[in-house]
Amino acid sequence: MARTSTIERNTNETKIKLDFNIDGTGKAEIDSGVGFFDHMMNGFARHGLFDVKLKVKGDLEVDCHHTIEDTGIVLGNAIREAAGDKKGIKRYGSCILPMDEALVLCAVDLSGRPYLVFDANFTADRCGDMDTEMAREFFYAVSYAGAMNLHIKVLYGTNNHHIMEAMFKAFAKALDAATMYDERITDVLSTKGTL
Repeated sequence: MARTSTIERNTNETKIKLDFNIDGTGKAEIDSGVGFFDHMMNGFARHGLFDVKLKVKGDLEVDCHHTIEDTGIVLGNAIREAAGDKKGIKRYGSCILPMDEALVLCAVDLSGRPYLVFDANFTADRCGDMDTEMAREFFYAVSYAGAMNLHIKVLYGTNNHHIMEAMFKAFAKALDAATMYDERITDVLSTKGTL
């Protein structure tokens, strides 16, 4: 069974369409209108081996906030829908990812219970045309729409670009691990019997 989803979300602030394939090969077609965010989403697709086709038309004349936050909502919904009933998957995934001087930890639990812990500080207001504060807003939206526990911690690092990129790649690797099948798991990995 294909683990794919197509999500469209249209508001007065953004129009978003996302095609998502958990079992992809890392192909990406990303156009959000925010160049640095496109770079982050390309890294997410490539390093998670997800196929991602994303088109966003946002109110960039205001700023990048609605575009990035709403994309997080759509991505969270797409992950939740594509993961389906979660039978047979590992549920948990984690990654400690280095990028030059930066080291970022990410842990994911596809528990059905949304929660974000985000422990990071940036020393610049922007990376390219993306406000650095939008990293937390994006991952918050993903975690709540995706109904997952998501923990991101910057262990150390000084370059804001490296820190941000390490976050997106670590999340990709952790999510890839959490969505992998394990033949020993015949139902959902929970004593409750449901996720």
